[in-house]
Amino acid sequence: MFKNNEGQIRAGWVIIIAFITMYISQNIFSIPGIILLAVTEITNQSASISLDIMAAFENRPWVLLLTQGGGTIGGILATLLLWKFWNKKSVKELGFKSSWKDLLFGLFLGAASIACIFFLLLATGNIKLLNSFSQPDFNAFTISFLIMFILVGLFEEMFFRGYVMQTMASRQNKRWVIYLVSAVVFSLAHGTNPHVSMIGLINIVFVGLLFAYMFDRTNNLWLPIGYHITWNYFQGSVFGFAVSGTSPHGLYQIDPSNGNSLLTGGAFGLEGGLFATLFILLGFLITKLYTKDHSV
Repeated sequence: MFKNNEGQIRAGWVIIIAFITMYISQNIFSIPGIILLAVTEITNQSASISLDIMAAFENRPWVLLLTQGGGTIGGILATLLLWKFWNKKSVKELGFKSSWKDLLFGLFLGAASIACIFFLLLATGNIKLLNSFSQPDFNAFTISFLIMFILVGLFEEMFFRGYVMQTMASRQNKRWVIYLVSAVVFSLAHGTNPHVSMIGLINIVFVGLLFAYMFDRTNNLWLPIGYHITWNYFQGSVFGFAVSGTSPHGLYQIDPSNGNSLLTGGAFGLEGGLFATLFILLGFLITKLYTKDHSV
């Protein structure tokens, strides 16, 4: 039950234990931010802190970064330590082979995908732009969210693609099983996000499969890391959509209230819309064309 025919602990148990360890580490590393938030709330209100944690973060970009960014750093450290001391593998074997070209192309592709969806929604009247292109709203969230989304892209690809896929591959699991498990676990991890929708969870499975395909085709994590970072950042911090249900603080403010939620994604953000589905699927073709000369 716990070990395979080669005497190895089965991949499922390794991943479950690693996920629990990562989750605990994230919560421990987020404690300083939570404490600072509580102190700030009590000082400002001279009363008990707000029960709505996300509302309390709304005007505190650096406290939000300390909390969520700190938790993400905890997840990164837990993943690296588990990989090194439990899986007994090197960081390079996790998927960190040097490839600036893949990182840069991933950054471009993620940003371009979101930009295309934004302009399609704008052109079809599904969103309304509230401030002009010549008057972007630069604020503290512009920087704090950039740092946070870099950390999130790095961590989630390290764990859900690097750790999960490499652990399963070392147990000789079939490729389609490795892809599917990494994508489904990735989607389930977003299942408690605010305003979560069925289309949103399905799209996260699809983008998880895309990230797995990118990792498999390039044999390193940099392409999916780059795509992941700019997909999130341009969605929320540039074009003002919610990111997997979390509040946006974009350079541009939009009003999607009169649009078709099947296209805009509603309160969950673009990932809950069908345009996102289209561009995620298009990402498979672009990745195949980009990697046709890669030697894997």
